[in-house]
Amino acid sequence: MSDAAGPVVPTGKITDVPGVRVGQVQRTGDGWLTGVTVVLPPPGTVGAVDVRGGGPGTHETDALDPTTLVPTVDAVVLTGGSAYGLAAAGGAQAWCEEAGRGFPVPGGVVPIVPAAAIFDLGRGGDFTARPTAQMGYDAARAAGSAPAGAAVDRGNVGAGTGALIAAASFKGGVGTSCVPLRGANTGTVVGALAVVNAAGAPWPRTAPPGAGAGQVLNTTLAVVATNATLTPAEAKRTSTAAHAGMARALDPVHTLADGDTIFTLATGERGLVRDPAMPVAALIELQSAAAEAVRLAIIDAIAHAGAVATPAGRWEPYPGAG
Repeated sequence: MSDAAGPVVPTGKITDVPGVRVGQVQRTGDGWLTGVTVVLPPPGTVGAVDVRGGGPGTHETDALDPTTLVPTVDAVVLTGGSAYGLAAAGGAQAWCEEAGRGFPVPGGVVPIVPAAAIFDLGRGGDFTARPTAQMGYDAARAAGSAPAGAAVDRGNVGAGTGALIAAASFKGGVGTSCVPLRGANTGTVVGALAVVNAAGAPWPRTAPPGAGAGQVLNTTLAVVATNATLTPAEAKRTSTAAHAGMARALDPVHTLADGDTIFTLATGERGLVRDPAMPVAALIELQSAAAEAVRLAIIDAIAHAGAVATPAGRWEPYPGAG
């Protein structure tokens, strides 16, 4: 796929961030076209979120406010099914509890599992075919059993199975990327995973919206992950900065009909090397890398999206993608 700066080939994947794993499940056929993606960070990972879309479907995002009690995240769930699909978070939480992952409380643990959903209802032909708690459990289990650095499936998989772009005119999907920091912070990386179900289209736009232009219930979701040590407030600001990558890749974004949401996960494996003369410079570099990682993950998702046909319609890849 190309952009205004010339051909771009996204490289890397979110699982290049040490300790980060991804699990995905999907159902297609018999009215189904939807799925769940779970990003599983190592224990102790700091989490944050920035929701910019006017029509979000989210779960447990308030728990990620930097002023709340628990700064860590046990898993992030991205799901189809709109608000119905948020049931998948309960399944992922159940898996985390079985694995002993969560905030310790008397008698056990309470896993912190924020989630966000895209609108894909009815795209397989059956409006009631939407992600379940079992699908969330299975995606979390798949992430938990994945080897370190495992490949991440792209395109029509997981939460991107029923994703569409350009006002529901073309196929969207799941994409991923990884951007390394340089200089004194060589070894620090920023990865991203995106579920692209956008009302907008890639910029510069190479094709107009088609017959689905009225179906604008769309959302782009992303998870940014880094092995850097960040405070909850720094992670929150990283989510905010990463939305610039969404705006560079899609037009329009953050509309009233979008649920655009970006989570940030900071595993704390490496401290940022900060220049005493300008301590903020390293954080600015990391946040710039987060925006670029999101942009590349969106490009990657659209490039890997494949044609699909269901009783509800047929959608082709975006022209010029791949």
